[in-house]
Amino acid sequence: MRIGFDAKRAFNNYTGLGNYSRFIIEALLEYSPEHQYFAYTPKIKGNWHNSLADFPSELHVQLPRAYAQLPAALWRSWFIAKDLQQDKIHIFHGLSNEIPYGLKKTGVKSVVSIHDLIFLRYPEQYPVIDRFVYQRKFRYACENADAIVAVSEQTKRDIIDFYQIPSERIEVIYQGCQPTFCQRIADKTIINQVLQKYGLKKSYILCVASFTERKNQLRLIKAFQQLPAKEHDLVLVGGKSEYLSKLKQYVHQSHMQERVHFVTGVPAGDLPALYQGCSLFVYPSLFEGFGIPIIEALHSGVPVVAATGSCLEEAGGAGALYANPLDVNDIAEKMHHVLTSEVLQNRLINKGTEHVKKFAAKPIAEKLVKLYTDL
Repeated sequence: MRIGFDAKRAFNNYTGLGNYSRFIIEALLEYSPEHQYFAYTPKIKGNWHNSLADFPSELHVQLPRAYAQLPAALWRSWFIAKDLQQDKIHIFHGLSNEIPYGLKKTGVKSVVSIHDLIFLRYPEQYPVIDRFVYQRKFRYACENADAIVAVSEQTKRDIIDFYQIPSERIEVIYQGCQPTFCQRIADKTIINQVLQKYGLKKSYILCVASFTERKNQLRLIKAFQQLPAKEHDLVLVGGKSEYLSKLKQYVHQSHMQERVHFVTGVPAGDLPALYQGCSLFVYPSLFEGFGIPIIEALHSGVPVVAATGSCLEEAGGAGALYANPLDVNDIAEKMHHVLTSEVLQNRLINKGTEHVKKFAAKPIAEKLVKLYTDL
């Protein structure tokens, strides 16, 4: 088969959707090399891995040819079809919630990956124009793609509930994390060097999430404040935002500046050491489409406390304890339980190591190829 991808984010985004796009394409290149793969992108911001490695030579990277003079958004949404026909593409996979308009007329089969519909659940957290664009693109993709990939059972339920899409058109295929998180750092001096870089001198509890109200860091800080023992610090990793200012203000008013660390601008290469150096990873998000940081933590061999109410039980399985994200006392209780029980820590780590095998690249690639073949 000749399989094309909307690879804009694979080459131009180094967070969630970009990581997913790279993971999927790399998994298929490695485990199903008998097919031909074409990555369509309006530009290449950096290189494939955001590191010294270039993108794989087996991948055909296609910049705009037809209507190349048009703005990138128009090419991706309307005029890419001519390039797909010219390249004799059999399957086009929109990796980030959208597919081009009018693709059915070309004879090219289409698949779309839907990551979440959070903008419909929490509309107040998105600008009006963003909600308008997302609604048009997501609904069109769900109604017109030949198959839909949902990254979790929760996302599948949301697609059915919000867009009334028949269940049989939706395939749940989980995603994995970047390979750097799957490798344990044998040399502990490397971990210590990263911790020193960020001024982390004590044992610490870690949370990696963007600083937004939905990620629920304020309740996490309040739960941390309740812990009876004071031997751990709390490290919050994310990006700068208005909500971050609110969090810092609370920490300052509570006189916890010495124990709560806000870390922004962390390069991807430092994250594995931060995960592997922590005593506990906590992810109290109110709602997620999947929850990749939990997978990263389980691969890192650390115990996890996560939130109930969305898909995080799917991501963490038996490798995590789960707390009500609206209940500060429950979050604090679960954190305390893990931190004070070595038996529980070992059980969660062992169960988590087994659970994350289902998010490995090989089975995910096999499921995708079967989906493409069926189409």
